[in-house]
Amino acid sequence: MTRPWLRWLPAALVPVALAAAALAGSYQAGAATSLPHKTAEEIIAMIGRADVHSLSGTLQQNSELGLPQLPSVGPTATQGPASVIELLSGSHTARVYLDGPAKARFQVMDMLAERDLVRNGNDLWLYNSADNSAAHMTMPAEPARTAAPHATPTPGVTTPDVVAQHFLAAVGPTTDVTVGDGTTVAGHTAYQLVIKPRSTATLVDSVTIAVDSASGLPLGVDVRARGQAAAAFSLSFTDLSLSTPDAALFSFTPPRGAAVEEKATPQLRALPGKTGQAPEAKATAGRPTITGTGWDAVMALPAGTVPADVRSAAMLAQLTQPVAGGRALTTSLVTVLMLDDGRVFAGMVPLERLQSAAATK
Repeated sequence: MTRPWLRWLPAALVPVALAAAALAGSYQAGAATSLPHKTAEEIIAMIGRADVHSLSGTLQQNSELGLPQLPSVGPTATQGPASVIELLSGSHTARVYLDGPAKARFQVMDMLAERDLVRNGNDLWLYNSADNSAAHMTMPAEPARTAAPHATPTPGVTTPDVVAQHFLAAVGPTTDVTVGDGTTVAGHTAYQLVIKPRSTATLVDSVTIAVDSASGLPLGVDVRARGQAAAAFSLSFTDLSLSTPDAALFSFTPPRGAAVEEKATPQLRALPGKTGQAPEAKATAGRPTITGTGWDAVMALPAGTVPADVRSAAMLAQLTQPVAGGRALTTSLVTVLMLDDGRVFAGMVPLERLQSAAATK
């Protein structure tokens, strides 16, 4: 059986991808730029009104999460769950093309290989040039609904907008929001929205979002952890065009000789940080429950959500440390607690907060 680079995203690592979920130092902003005065509320409203349906550009991701380096022994070292960790470490460059909510192409370009995600309507393809493997999925039909025109519903396509929306959902009475100096990102003048949690119970020190002064589209996100001088995570465009990409970019045919695997339809689940989510999400079989709100929220996954072979994988043993009743993955921004009984707890909080949440469940 082939093992495409994104064969499965472990549910326990979803909050890592979000807070860190999805490509040393802060995003590459230009010199300070003079822009018309806007309040933080006005800039957040700009983001909400952004009407960007199509774009193409290059993304640069930098991560300093304190994750240990995984051994690299050829293509298999960056397949399956290991590829998720790899993409959350160091620096990566990606090309992204979007045309509406159902057409997307995301190309991660590393030194020795290219990994592609291509969506065209209900067809979703994943391809890894390292071992010439491909996987095909059929996306579920979605009911008609009103959504932000700049939303990116294709799983696995991470842009500054997707990351920014997650952090904006945490803004509330426990958050200070201010406006920094104007700047330039990927040739676009931008406002800088600075989000700082008031809570001392979170690992996040601050989040800076660069917002296109013309379109309201987030162009870059810089996340800083408490007690860490350099940014723990940054994702930003280094070039960007808001014109419609060539339609041919969204067509994909596996190369000659590629090992192709048909995968089950992905199940898209609600994740913490989405607006409108109740402080205590009602438990349903196999679904996460959320305790608390905003920066201090803890996501709990019931026993059986994460397959036993994943929890016992050698890779997780390398990434985690033993703790009472299980193992813990600790980073500068996110902590994941995996208990021996199969339950998993995660959040942008210290390990003690997760252990306390686990003790009350």
